[in-house]
Amino acid sequence: MTMQAKRSVKTLFATSAMLAVLGGWGTAHAEPVEISFYYPVAIGGPVTKIVDDLITRFEGQNPDIKVKPIYSGTYPETLSKSLTAFKSGQAPEVAVMLSTDMFTLIEEDAILPYEDLAKTDDDKAWLAGFTPVFMVNSKSEDKTWGVPFQRGTTVFFWNKDAFKEVGLDPEKGPQDWSEVVDFATKLTKRSSGGNVERWGMQVPSSLTSYWLLQGYVAQNGGKIAEPDGKKTYFNAPEVVEAMQYWVDLAQKHKVMKPGVIEWATNPKDFFESRAAMITTTSGNLTNVKNNAPFPFGVQILPKNKAYGAPTSGGNAYIFNVEDEAKQQAAFKFVKWLSSADQAAEWSIKTGYIAARDDAWETEAMKKYVAEFPGAKVPHDQIQYMVPELSTYENQRVARVIDDAIEAALTGNKSVEKALEDAQTEAERILKPYQ
Repeated sequence: MTMQAKRSVKTLFATSAMLAVLGGWGTAHAEPVEISFYYPVAIGGPVTKIVDDLITRFEGQNPDIKVKPIYSGTYPETLSKSLTAFKSGQAPEVAVMLSTDMFTLIEEDAILPYEDLAKTDDDKAWLAGFTPVFMVNSKSEDKTWGVPFQRGTTVFFWNKDAFKEVGLDPEKGPQDWSEVVDFATKLTKRSSGGNVERWGMQVPSSLTSYWLLQGYVAQNGGKIAEPDGKKTYFNAPEVVEAMQYWVDLAQKHKVMKPGVIEWATNPKDFFESRAAMITTTSGNLTNVKNNAPFPFGVQILPKNKAYGAPTSGGNAYIFNVEDEAKQQAAFKFVKWLSSADQAAEWSIKTGYIAARDDAWETEAMKKYVAEFPGAKVPHDQIQYMVPELSTYENQRVARVIDDAIEAALTGNKSVEKALEDAQTEAERILKPYQ
Protein backbone atom coordinates (compact mmCIF):
# COMPACT_ATOMS: atom_id res chain seq x y z
CA MET A 1 0.00 0.00 0.00
CA THR A 2 1.41 3.42 -0.91
CA MET A 3 1.99 6.07 1.78
CA GLN A 4 -0.83 8.16 0.29
CA ALA A 5 -3.20 5.20 0.44
CA LYS A 6 -2.18 4.55 4.06
CA ARG A 7 -2.90 8.22 4.92
CA SER A 8 -6.29 7.96 3.20
CA VAL A 9 -7.22 4.85 5.20
CA LYS A 10 -5.98 6.45 8.42
CA THR A 11 -7.99 9.58 7.72
CA LEU A 12 -11.08 7.50 6.95
CA PHE A 13 -10.77 5.61 10.24
CA ALA A 14 -10.18 8.80 12.19
CA THR A 15 -13.19 10.50 10.60
CA SER A 16 -15.37 7.44 11.28
CA ALA A 17 -14.20 7.28 14.88
CA MET A 18 -14.90 10.98 15.39
CA LEU A 19 -18.39 10.66 13.90
CA ALA A 20 -19.05 7.66 16.13
CA VAL A 21 -17.91 9.60 19.19
CA LEU A 22 -19.95 12.63 18.22
CA GLY A 23 -22.97 10.44 17.48
CA GLY A 24 -22.58 8.64 20.77
CA TRP A 25 -22.11 11.94 22.63
CA GLY A 26 -25.27 13.30 21.00
CA THR A 27 -27.26 10.24 21.94
CA ALA A 28 -25.97 10.11 25.50
CA HIS A 29 -26.78 13.77 26.12
CA ALA A 30 -30.11 13.96 24.28
CA GLU A 31 -32.58 15.62 26.63
CA PRO A 32 -35.65 13.50 27.40
CA VAL A 33 -39.06 15.01 26.73
CA GLU A 34 -40.40 16.24 30.07
CA ILE A 35 -44.11 16.21 30.82
CA SER A 36 -46.00 17.37 33.91
CA PHE A 37 -48.56 15.12 35.56
CA TYR A 38 -51.14 16.71 37.88
CA TYR A 39 -52.48 14.13 40.30
CA PRO A 40 -55.26 14.89 42.82
CA VAL A 41 -54.08 14.17 46.33
CA ALA A 42 -54.01 16.68 49.14
CA ILE A 43 -51.23 15.10 51.21
CA GLY A 44 -48.46 12.57 50.83
CA GLY A 45 -48.76 8.95 51.90
CA PRO A 46 -49.36 5.56 50.35
CA VAL A 47 -51.07 6.79 47.16
CA THR A 48 -48.25 9.20 46.24
CA LYS A 49 -45.74 6.40 46.82
CA ILE A 50 -47.68 4.15 44.45
CA VAL A 51 -47.79 6.92 41.81
CA ASP A 52 -44.07 7.67 42.26
CA ASP A 53 -43.24 3.99 41.81
CA LEU A 54 -45.34 3.76 38.64
CA ILE A 55 -43.58 6.81 37.20
CA THR A 56 -40.13 5.42 38.06
CA ARG A 57 -40.93 2.17 36.25
CA PHE A 58 -42.38 4.00 33.23
CA GLU A 59 -39.27 6.17 32.95
CA GLY A 60 -37.09 3.06 33.24
CA GLN A 61 -38.87 1.57 30.24
CA ASN A 62 -38.99 4.90 28.38
CA PRO A 63 -35.73 6.78 29.06
CA ASP A 64 -36.64 9.37 26.44
CA ILE A 65 -39.54 10.62 28.62
CA LYS A 66 -39.40 12.26 32.05
CA VAL A 67 -42.62 12.59 34.05
CA LYS A 68 -42.83 15.29 36.70
CA PRO A 69 -45.63 14.50 39.20
CA ILE A 70 -47.37 17.46 40.82
CA TYR A 71 -49.67 16.52 43.69
CA SER A 72 -52.35 19.09 43.18
CA GLY A 73 -54.79 18.78 46.10
CA THR A 74 -58.44 17.81 45.88
CA TYR A 75 -60.26 17.14 42.63
CA PRO A 76 -61.76 20.68 42.52
CA GLU A 77 -58.34 22.17 43.29
CA THR A 78 -56.76 20.08 40.53
CA LEU A 79 -59.34 21.30 38.01
CA SER A 80 -58.84 24.92 39.06
CA LYS A 81 -55.04 24.69 38.99
CA SER A 82 -55.03 22.88 35.65
CA LEU A 83 -57.29 25.42 33.94
CA THR A 84 -55.35 28.35 35.43
CA ALA A 85 -52.09 26.84 34.15
CA PHE A 86 -53.64 26.17 30.73
CA LYS A 87 -54.84 29.77 30.37
CA SER A 88 -51.40 31.07 31.28
CA GLY A 89 -49.71 28.84 28.71
CA GLN A 90 -48.21 26.51 31.32
CA ALA A 91 -50.66 23.61 31.15
CA PRO A 92 -49.69 20.18 32.44
CA GLU A 93 -49.50 17.63 29.67
CA VAL A 94 -51.54 15.11 31.69
CA ALA A 95 -53.93 15.51 34.61
CA VAL A 96 -56.22 13.18 36.50
CA MET A 97 -59.50 14.99 37.12
CA LEU A 98 -63.07 13.91 37.67
CA SER A 99 -64.76 12.19 34.75
CA THR A 100 -67.59 14.66 35.38
CA ASP A 101 -65.26 17.58 34.56
CA MET A 102 -65.28 16.54 30.90
CA PHE A 103 -67.80 19.11 29.61
CA THR A 104 -66.04 21.94 31.49
CA LEU A 105 -62.70 20.98 29.93
CA ILE A 106 -64.20 20.65 26.45
CA GLU A 107 -65.83 24.06 26.74
CA GLU A 108 -62.46 25.61 27.65
CA ASP A 109 -60.80 23.87 24.65
CA ALA A 110 -58.28 22.61 27.21
CA ILE A 111 -58.03 18.94 26.23
CA LEU A 112 -57.41 16.78 23.18
CA PRO A 113 -59.56 13.87 22.01
CA TYR A 114 -57.64 10.60 22.20
CA GLU A 115 -58.57 9.81 18.61
CA ASP A 116 -56.11 12.55 17.56
CA LEU A 117 -53.28 10.58 19.16
CA ALA A 118 -54.28 6.91 18.87
CA LYS A 119 -53.01 6.14 15.36
CA THR A 120 -51.76 2.54 15.34
CA ASP A 121 -53.89 -0.59 15.50
CA ASP A 122 -52.43 -1.27 18.96
CA ASP A 123 -53.38 2.24 20.11
CA LYS A 124 -56.93 1.78 18.85
CA ALA A 125 -57.26 -1.64 20.48
CA TRP A 126 -56.14 -0.15 23.80
CA LEU A 127 -58.67 2.69 23.47
CA ALA A 128 -61.47 0.26 22.65
CA GLY A 129 -60.65 -1.93 25.66
CA PHE A 130 -62.26 0.15 28.42
CA THR A 131 -65.50 -1.01 30.07
CA PRO A 132 -68.36 0.77 28.23
CA VAL A 133 -70.18 2.22 31.26
CA PHE A 134 -67.04 4.10 32.29
CA MET A 135 -66.82 5.64 28.83
CA VAL A 136 -70.19 7.42 29.09
CA ASN A 137 -68.49 10.11 31.20
CA SER A 138 -65.44 9.95 28.92
CA LYS A 139 -66.95 10.51 25.46
CA SER A 140 -68.93 13.25 23.78
CA GLU A 141 -70.00 13.45 20.14
CA ASP A 142 -68.06 10.28 19.25
CA LYS A 143 -64.79 11.62 20.65
CA THR A 144 -62.95 10.25 23.68
CA TRP A 145 -61.85 13.16 25.89
CA GLY A 146 -60.61 11.22 28.91
CA VAL A 147 -59.77 7.61 29.71
CA PRO A 148 -60.67 5.88 32.99
CA PHE A 149 -57.82 5.78 35.47
CA GLN A 150 -59.18 5.68 39.02
CA ARG A 151 -62.84 4.86 38.78
CA GLY A 152 -65.18 3.57 41.42
CA THR A 153 -68.73 2.98 42.53
CA THR A 154 -70.62 2.65 45.81
CA VAL A 155 -70.82 -0.69 47.62
CA PHE A 156 -72.44 -2.05 50.77
CA PHE A 157 -70.54 -3.28 53.87
CA TRP A 158 -71.76 -4.98 57.03
CA ASN A 159 -70.31 -6.09 60.35
CA LYS A 160 -70.68 -9.88 60.59
CA ASP A 161 -70.27 -9.90 64.37
CA ALA A 162 -73.13 -7.41 64.75
CA PHE A 163 -75.30 -9.59 62.49
CA LYS A 164 -74.61 -12.65 64.68
CA GLU A 165 -75.40 -10.63 67.79
CA VAL A 166 -78.96 -9.86 66.62
CA GLY A 167 -79.66 -13.24 65.02
CA LEU A 168 -79.07 -12.30 61.35
CA ASP A 169 -77.20 -14.54 58.90
CA PRO A 170 -73.69 -13.01 58.93
CA GLU A 171 -72.98 -14.28 55.42
CA LYS A 172 -75.86 -12.45 53.73
CA GLY A 173 -76.49 -8.72 53.62
CA PRO A 174 -79.89 -7.11 52.94
CA GLN A 175 -81.04 -7.62 49.35
CA ASP A 176 -83.60 -4.82 48.96
CA TRP A 177 -84.75 -1.53 50.49
CA SER A 178 -87.25 -3.15 52.84
CA GLU A 179 -84.63 -5.58 54.15
CA VAL A 180 -82.24 -2.67 54.77
CA VAL A 181 -84.85 -1.11 57.06
CA ASP A 182 -85.64 -4.44 58.71
CA PHE A 183 -81.98 -5.34 59.31
CA ALA A 184 -81.08 -1.81 60.42
CA THR A 185 -83.96 -1.79 62.93
CA LYS A 186 -82.60 -4.98 64.50
CA LEU A 187 -79.02 -3.70 64.44
CA THR A 188 -79.65 -0.27 65.97
CA LYS A 189 -78.61 -0.52 69.61
CA ARG A 190 -79.76 1.90 72.31
CA SER A 191 -78.67 2.24 75.92
CA SER A 192 -81.11 1.99 78.81
CA GLY A 193 -81.28 5.77 78.72
CA GLY A 194 -82.29 5.76 75.06
CA ASN A 195 -78.99 6.96 73.61
CA VAL A 196 -77.90 5.28 70.40
CA GLU A 197 -74.74 3.22 70.84
CA ARG A 198 -74.82 1.75 67.34
CA TRP A 199 -76.76 2.84 64.27
CA GLY A 200 -78.11 0.12 62.02
CA MET A 201 -77.31 1.95 58.78
CA GLN A 202 -75.15 4.87 57.72
CA VAL A 203 -74.94 6.68 54.37
CA PRO A 204 -72.53 9.61 53.93
CA SER A 205 -74.06 12.89 52.76
CA SER A 206 -71.25 15.46 52.75
CA LEU A 207 -69.30 16.44 49.62
CA THR A 208 -70.80 14.73 46.54
CA SER A 209 -74.07 13.57 48.09
CA TYR A 210 -75.76 13.58 44.66
CA TRP A 211 -73.65 10.50 43.96
CA LEU A 212 -75.41 8.48 46.67
CA LEU A 213 -78.80 9.77 45.50
CA GLN A 214 -78.01 8.53 41.99
CA GLY A 215 -77.71 4.99 43.32
CA TYR A 216 -81.11 5.15 44.99
CA VAL A 217 -82.67 6.71 41.88
CA ALA A 218 -81.23 3.99 39.63
CA GLN A 219 -82.57 1.35 42.04
CA ASN A 220 -85.95 3.08 41.77
CA GLY A 221 -85.98 2.91 37.96
CA GLY A 222 -85.16 6.56 37.26
CA LYS A 223 -82.29 8.87 36.35
CA ILE A 224 -81.28 12.36 37.44
CA ALA A 225 -79.84 13.68 34.16
CA GLU A 226 -79.21 13.06 30.47
CA PRO A 227 -75.70 11.95 29.40
CA ASP A 228 -75.43 14.90 26.98
CA GLY A 229 -75.00 17.20 30.00
CA LYS A 230 -77.87 19.53 29.12
CA LYS A 231 -80.90 18.29 31.09
CA THR A 232 -81.64 17.22 34.68
CA TYR A 233 -84.61 15.45 36.29
CA PHE A 234 -84.15 16.43 39.92
CA ASN A 235 -87.90 16.65 40.62
CA ALA A 236 -88.99 13.49 38.74
CA PRO A 237 -91.21 11.10 40.77
CA GLU A 238 -88.54 8.39 40.87
CA VAL A 239 -86.04 10.91 42.28
CA VAL A 240 -88.49 12.25 44.89
CA GLU A 241 -89.33 8.69 46.05
CA ALA A 242 -85.64 7.76 46.26
CA MET A 243 -84.78 10.86 48.26
CA GLN A 244 -87.72 10.25 50.59
CA TYR A 245 -86.48 6.71 51.28
CA TRP A 246 -83.05 8.10 52.22
CA VAL A 247 -84.58 10.74 54.49
CA ASP A 248 -86.90 8.17 56.10
CA LEU A 249 -83.96 6.03 57.27
CA ALA A 250 -83.24 8.72 59.87
CA GLN A 251 -86.46 10.66 60.32
CA LYS A 252 -89.07 7.89 60.13
CA HIS A 253 -87.35 4.58 60.85
CA LYS A 254 -84.71 6.14 63.15
CA VAL A 255 -82.03 3.63 62.13
CA MET A 256 -79.54 6.20 60.83
CA LYS A 257 -77.89 9.22 62.43
CA PRO A 258 -79.93 12.32 61.48
CA GLY A 259 -78.52 15.24 59.52
CA VAL A 260 -75.35 15.30 57.40
CA ILE A 261 -72.94 12.37 57.77
CA GLU A 262 -69.32 13.07 56.83
CA TRP A 263 -67.57 10.95 54.20
CA ALA A 264 -64.36 10.79 56.22
CA THR A 265 -66.00 9.59 59.46
CA ASN A 266 -68.28 7.02 57.82
CA PRO A 267 -65.66 4.20 57.59
CA LYS A 268 -64.32 5.17 61.03
CA ASP A 269 -67.78 4.77 62.56
CA PHE A 270 -67.95 1.35 60.93
CA PHE A 271 -64.54 0.30 62.30
CA GLU A 272 -65.51 1.47 65.80
CA SER A 273 -68.88 -0.35 65.67
CA ARG A 274 -70.93 2.84 65.79
CA ALA A 275 -72.59 1.79 62.52
CA ALA A 276 -73.38 -1.83 61.65
CA MET A 277 -73.96 -1.34 57.91
CA ILE A 278 -72.61 1.40 55.65
CA THR A 279 -72.64 2.47 52.05
CA THR A 280 -69.37 3.95 50.87
CA THR A 281 -67.10 4.17 47.85
CA SER A 282 -65.46 1.04 46.48
CA GLY A 283 -62.26 3.06 46.87
CA ASN A 284 -62.55 2.16 50.58
CA LEU A 285 -62.26 -1.58 49.91
CA THR A 286 -58.57 -1.72 50.74
CA ASN A 287 -59.09 0.60 53.72
CA VAL A 288 -61.84 -1.64 55.16
CA LYS A 289 -59.86 -4.81 54.41
CA ASN A 290 -56.84 -3.45 56.28
CA ASN A 291 -58.57 -1.73 59.19
CA ALA A 292 -61.85 -3.43 60.11
CA PRO A 293 -61.20 -5.20 63.47
CA PHE A 294 -64.01 -7.70 62.80
CA PRO A 295 -65.11 -9.96 59.93
CA PHE A 296 -67.11 -7.98 57.39
CA GLY A 297 -69.27 -8.61 54.35
CA VAL A 298 -69.32 -6.61 51.14
CA GLN A 299 -71.87 -6.79 48.33
CA ILE A 300 -73.49 -4.79 45.57
CA LEU A 301 -76.10 -2.22 46.64
CA PRO A 302 -79.55 -3.55 47.62
CA LYS A 303 -82.26 -3.07 45.01
CA ASN A 304 -85.77 -1.62 44.94
CA LYS A 305 -87.32 -1.94 41.47
CA ALA A 306 -83.90 -2.88 40.10
CA TYR A 307 -80.24 -3.00 41.04
CA GLY A 308 -78.37 0.22 40.40
CA ALA A 309 -75.26 2.17 41.34
CA PRO A 310 -73.35 5.18 40.01
CA THR A 311 -69.88 5.24 38.51
CA SER A 312 -67.39 7.73 39.90
CA GLY A 313 -63.81 8.84 39.98
CA GLY A 314 -61.12 10.27 37.77
CA ASN A 315 -60.08 10.18 34.14
CA ALA A 316 -56.68 10.89 32.64
CA TYR A 317 -56.88 13.92 30.33
CA ILE A 318 -54.25 15.11 27.83
CA PHE A 319 -54.05 18.87 27.52
CA ASN A 320 -54.13 20.82 24.32
CA VAL A 321 -50.47 21.94 24.35
CA GLU A 322 -48.58 23.19 21.30
CA ASP A 323 -45.56 20.86 21.57
CA GLU A 324 -46.40 17.74 19.55
CA ALA A 325 -43.52 15.76 21.10
CA LYS A 326 -44.98 16.42 24.56
CA GLN A 327 -48.45 15.36 23.36
CA GLN A 328 -47.05 12.07 22.08
CA ALA A 329 -45.08 11.52 25.30
CA ALA A 330 -48.22 12.23 27.32
CA PHE A 331 -50.20 9.73 25.24
CA LYS A 332 -47.52 7.07 25.69
CA PHE A 333 -47.58 7.62 29.46
CA VAL A 334 -51.38 7.44 29.75
CA LYS A 335 -51.54 4.35 27.56
CA TRP A 336 -48.96 2.61 29.75
CA LEU A 337 -50.59 3.79 32.99
CA SER A 338 -54.03 2.48 32.02
CA SER A 339 -53.04 -0.75 30.27
CA ALA A 340 -54.05 -4.12 31.72
CA ASP A 341 -51.09 -4.79 34.06
CA GLN A 342 -50.98 -1.31 35.57
CA ALA A 343 -54.78 -1.08 35.82
CA ALA A 344 -54.80 -4.36 37.76
CA GLU A 345 -51.98 -3.22 40.02
CA TRP A 346 -53.67 0.13 40.71
CA SER A 347 -56.94 -1.65 41.57
CA ILE A 348 -55.22 -4.09 43.94
CA LYS A 349 -53.26 -1.40 45.76
CA THR A 350 -55.98 1.24 46.04
CA GLY A 351 -59.40 -0.41 45.76
CA TYR A 352 -60.43 1.49 42.63
CA ILE A 353 -62.07 -0.58 39.89
CA ALA A 354 -59.88 -1.75 37.03
CA ALA A 355 -61.87 -0.22 34.18
CA ARG A 356 -60.93 -2.66 31.44
CA ASP A 357 -61.79 -6.34 31.07
CA ASP A 358 -58.26 -7.49 30.23
CA ALA A 359 -57.05 -6.23 33.63
CA TRP A 360 -59.33 -8.76 35.30
CA GLU A 361 -57.71 -11.53 33.26
CA THR A 362 -54.18 -10.80 34.52
CA GLU A 363 -52.59 -13.34 36.84
CA ALA A 364 -52.09 -10.69 39.53
CA MET A 365 -55.80 -9.83 39.60
CA LYS A 366 -56.93 -13.47 39.52
CA LYS A 367 -54.67 -14.22 42.47
CA TYR A 368 -55.90 -11.19 44.42
CA VAL A 369 -59.58 -12.01 43.89
CA ALA A 370 -58.94 -15.60 44.99
CA GLU A 371 -57.39 -14.27 48.22
CA PHE A 372 -59.96 -11.47 48.74
CA PRO A 373 -63.26 -12.24 46.98
CA GLY A 374 -64.69 -8.88 48.07
CA ALA A 375 -62.43 -7.21 45.50
CA LYS A 376 -64.67 -8.60 42.75
CA VAL A 377 -67.88 -7.00 44.11
CA PRO A 378 -67.43 -3.65 42.29
CA HIS A 379 -66.74 -5.54 39.07
CA ASP A 380 -69.89 -7.64 39.58
CA GLN A 381 -71.87 -4.41 39.94
CA ILE A 382 -70.71 -2.99 36.59
CA GLN A 383 -73.72 -4.46 34.77
CA TYR A 384 -76.03 -2.33 36.94
CA MET A 385 -74.05 0.91 36.89
CA VAL A 386 -75.21 4.27 35.55
CA PRO A 387 -72.94 7.19 34.61
CA GLU A 388 -72.24 9.79 37.26
CA LEU A 389 -73.98 13.17 37.01
CA SER A 390 -72.05 15.25 34.47
CA THR A 391 -73.41 18.44 32.95
CA TYR A 392 -72.22 21.69 31.51
CA GLU A 393 -71.46 24.05 34.42
CA ASN A 394 -71.12 20.81 36.34
CA GLN A 395 -69.77 22.21 39.59
CA ARG A 396 -72.66 24.66 39.84
CA VAL A 397 -75.31 22.07 38.99
CA ALA A 398 -73.83 19.51 41.39
CA ARG A 399 -73.81 22.14 44.14
CA VAL A 400 -77.50 22.78 43.52
CA ILE A 401 -78.52 19.14 44.01
CA ASP A 402 -76.10 18.65 46.93
CA ASP A 403 -77.67 21.63 48.71
CA ALA A 404 -81.14 20.21 48.07
CA ILE A 405 -80.14 16.83 49.55
CA GLU A 406 -78.71 18.53 52.64
CA ALA A 407 -81.90 20.60 53.06
CA ALA A 408 -84.01 17.44 52.91
CA LEU A 409 -81.81 15.40 55.24
CA THR A 410 -81.66 18.16 57.86
CA GLY A 411 -85.40 18.84 57.61
CA ASN A 412 -84.94 22.43 56.45
CA LYS A 413 -87.15 21.66 53.44
CA SER A 414 -89.51 18.88 52.49
CA VAL A 415 -88.13 16.45 49.93
CA GLU A 416 -90.58 17.71 47.28
CA LYS A 417 -89.74 21.39 47.89
CA ALA A 418 -85.98 20.82 47.97
CA LEU A 419 -85.94 18.90 44.70
CA GLU A 420 -88.39 21.24 42.94
CA ASP A 421 -86.19 24.22 43.84
CA ALA A 422 -83.09 22.33 42.66
CA GLN A 423 -84.65 21.52 39.29
CA THR A 424 -85.71 25.13 38.75
CA GLU A 425 -82.20 26.37 39.45
CA ALA A 426 -80.56 23.67 37.31
CA GLU A 427 -82.79 24.59 34.37
CA ARG A 428 -81.76 28.23 34.76
CA ILE A 429 -78.06 27.32 34.74
CA LEU A 430 -78.36 24.99 31.74
CA LYS A 431 -80.67 27.17 29.65
CA PRO A 432 -77.80 28.55 27.49
CA TYR A 433 -76.93 25.00 26.45
CA GLN A 434 -80.38 23.92 25.28
